[in-house]
Amino acid sequence: MGGGTRDPYSERHISIQRQLADLEKLAFVTEGDCDSANSLNSDNLDAGNKQACPLCPKEKFRACNSHKLHRHLQNLHWKVSVEFEGYRMCICHLPCRPVKPNIIGEQISSKMGAHYHCIICSATITRRTDMLGHVRRHVNKGETKSRYIAASAAKPPKEILKEADTDVQVCPNYTVPQKTDSYFNPKMKLNRQLIFCTLAALAKERKPLECLDAFGATGIMGLQWAKHLGNAVKVTINDLNENSVTLIQENCHLNKLKVVVDSKEKEEREDILEEGEENLGNIKVTKMDANVLMHLRSFDFIHLDPFGTSVNYLDSAFRNIRNLGIVSVTSTDISSLYAKAQHVARRHYGCNIVRTEYYKELAARIVVAAVARAAARCNKGIEVLFAVALEHFVLVVVRVLRGPTSADETAKKIQYLIHCQWCEERIFQKDGNMVEENPYRQLPCNCHGSMPGKTAIELGPLWSSSLFNTGFLKRMLSESLHHGLDDIQTLIKTLIFESECTPQFSVHAPSNLNKQEECGVFIKTTDDTTTDSHSAQGKRKSNETTANLVKRQKTDVNTEHPPFYYNIHRHSIKGMNMPKLKKFLCYLSQAGFRVSRTHFDPMGVRTDAPLMQFKSILLKYSTPTYTGGQSEGHVQPASEDTVADRVEMSVNDKAEAGGCRRW
Repeated sequence: MGGGTRDPYSERHISIQRQLADLEKLAFVTEGDCDSANSLNSDNLDAGNKQACPLCPKEKFRACNSHKLHRHLQNLHWKVSVEFEGYRMCICHLPCRPVKPNIIGEQISSKMGAHYHCIICSATITRRTDMLGHVRRHVNKGETKSRYIAASAAKPPKEILKEADTDVQVCPNYTVPQKTDSYFNPKMKLNRQLIFCTLAALAKERKPLECLDAFGATGIMGLQWAKHLGNAVKVTINDLNENSVTLIQENCHLNKLKVVVDSKEKEEREDILEEGEENLGNIKVTKMDANVLMHLRSFDFIHLDPFGTSVNYLDSAFRNIRNLGIVSVTSTDISSLYAKAQHVARRHYGCNIVRTEYYKELAARIVVAAVARAAARCNKGIEVLFAVALEHFVLVVVRVLRGPTSADETAKKIQYLIHCQWCEERIFQKDGNMVEENPYRQLPCNCHGSMPGKTAIELGPLWSSSLFNTGFLKRMLSESLHHGLDDIQTLIKTLIFESECTPQFSVHAPSNLNKQEECGVFIKTTDDTTTDSHSAQGKRKSNETTANLVKRQKTDVNTEHPPFYYNIHRHSIKGMNMPKLKKFLCYLSQAGFRVSRTHFDPMGVRTDAPLMQFKSILLKYSTPTYTGGQSEGHVQPASEDTVADRVEMSVNDKAEAGGCRRW
């Protein structure tokens, strides 16, 4: 190429040219240049003035005159080329790409496959659409000539973010998973803080803890564990991607943490640590498939946060988890869990779902049911500590109880749900294997008798027991106050009220932090590093504790919070102004029902009141629209029969307005 500057693509393949004339020049080869042209194409030479195509073997295109060759290059090679930074990657028919021979009878025919040569990474790709996508991925990742050609060129600077006093380097386009190997989502900060408080509460029970972040990416979660919990945890960060492992090691050095790779300590450079400073802890970084790692090693705490569903890793997680250990699962496949892609939920979770007013809690119970089935297959039971479903993720945290008895008790809590599609009343099916003649009789509503056709649908299988553990949530609140995590304190308080199903007035940190009750078992927590019951890592005081847990779970059914919730806007009465949500909670509580708000829906009400009673109280304390809604509360006292009739008429009016609509 002419010019004084060096072309960064000077060592490109002959099928990559700037202009069609440059491609034609390759065909003007004389007999004297035969030796130098052998490197291009040994079959392209022909006698006389005939010229051969530089990108086709002579079996495909014989030598011809220049006019015919020009049409051939333009129509067959140039028109279907892929453009990148002024270059054209033309289609090539030379035997550059190995093609599997076809056996036809007794003859072997080796057909030459057409392909493209990538200008960036020199890969050979057959289809043009695949080549366009291949180049687009290079551009999205920032992989251009600076990475493959100009080795001396400076790399783009990595951005350093700070979260919870932990510094982390991130790659360009770190918020888009398709554009980077190490994905970092700032919107998942709430998720990381919840998991940190969970681990901090577990560290009060026994130490040191073997902790695993199975999908490290940038390593931010494991770095926060090691940096703030110190010697109480032994952190292992794993990732299968080599670039992510390198980034995790760099972030460990950035936070003054030692890296242990393959059981050998990798000492840091002397210039990393300033004078008078010491390493804050050790982190083991592994490059392994998560399923293989969890099969090989035992852990006290495992966190799974893959991109999408985590059902493929649940069996491995419960295979070697220690007794009374904790498994936390973050699922980001909200399109399937929130009933936007119902066929995907059926494929991944084996669950039939529809879009309901309580779809977020439905998603949490789907994930818990999948976790419970995986634990039962390994002869383990679970106790759900809490389940959170927000806009971007569903987080489920469970404690593992070893033994077939716990596994049987857990399996019994997976049931099907009967959901009315007219009024959205719902109830779990009764226990038993006998087929019921009329399952509609289980629903408290009378929609099947008053509406045409089939009015209910069967959803599930779902987790039918409690989603929250009040004692553990109070310990998490204490840890959030201790570590100054203000962002999640409001959420944890809401979870505590939701677990107790009481109206939200005030909450305080537990005064007796050394002794917390969970499901009837008093768990002693202490700051001393020497504890009698959990000093040995492989020995756990499990038999008595597990038996007490199971015994308490059998007798503690009535204290569980009621399943699901009602949306006050969904069940509002037409032509009436609703009372304020706080006052409505007081009205329900005065009527003798358990009631609380829920984190799943800001306008949701969790209560054990049937839907008919819920609507009766809502109508009783609503005001007609024509009065201007100046006063709240009931204007005229109405009898119970009149209220019930008006609620029934309201349900029928909504059903007629909706036609035959089904959720």
